Amino acid sequence: MLETMERKPHADISNMPLRTLKARKIELLLGLDHSPAGGSLLEVGTGSGGIAHYFACQVPGQWRVSAVDVIDNRQLTEGYEFRLIDGCALPYADRSFDVVISNHVIEHVGDEASQLIHLRELKRVLKPGGQGYLAVPNRWMVMEPHFRVPLLSWLPRSWRSPYLRLAGKGEHYDCEPLTMGRAERLIEAAGLHYANVGLAALRATVSIERPAGPVIRWLAGMPDGLLKPGLPIMPTLIYRVWRGEGDAI
Repeated sequence: MLETMERKPHADISNMPLRTLKARKIELLLGLDHSPAGGSLLEVGTGSGGIAHYFACQVPGQWRVSAVDVIDNRQLTEGYEFRLIDGCALPYADRSFDVVISNHVIEHVGDEASQLIHLRELKRVLKPGGQGYLAVPNRWMVMEPHFRVPLLSWLPRSWRSPYLRLAGKGEHYDCEPLTMGRAERLIEAAGLHYANVGLAALRATVSIERPAGPVIRWLAGMPDGLLKPGLPIMPTLIYRVWRGEGDAI
């Protein structure tokens, strides 16, 4: 189990234009550009609200957007419905949404049992044939993104908070990143279908977000066959998930 503690928000509110670019990347990876008007979309863990705001306002009327979080830390609030929640349960009926988004949320919900509940809730509120975007920080990332401490998530769980304190970056490590194998086992256990879209996401990042690093641009130009062996160590694991037409709740 994770340590018992008060969880603190990790929403990135320092660069709101980047949230718009990330929303555009999600739109591209899920093929939402030409979706029929009036679809329903839910963002779980909206943080700054930038992604929910993009889908609500980029093409008015295309999406009916809802968003939830355990803390209201939004910087953009217009155009979508927002609800505060407590825990992983979502306050919506079964089969309510055409699209669900969970962008760097699963590492914050708790231990493996809670992570599985999170994924099962995503499936429960998806309509048959609906799809979702799931971004998961990789346990084997070199630089931990929330606290900016190298190799933090590589350590055994009981060592992470002491290391964080030693680095002078915080008191408690309240995240639980996943390996690729563990993430995919959880997705399967939740009854969702999935495709790892990490390579497409890498190329979309270069074309949309235009990162300055030459290494990322070089990697994005390499063929899939050379890049696929590196998927298990990509800093972020990115999946398109979906619920089949005949899948049970």
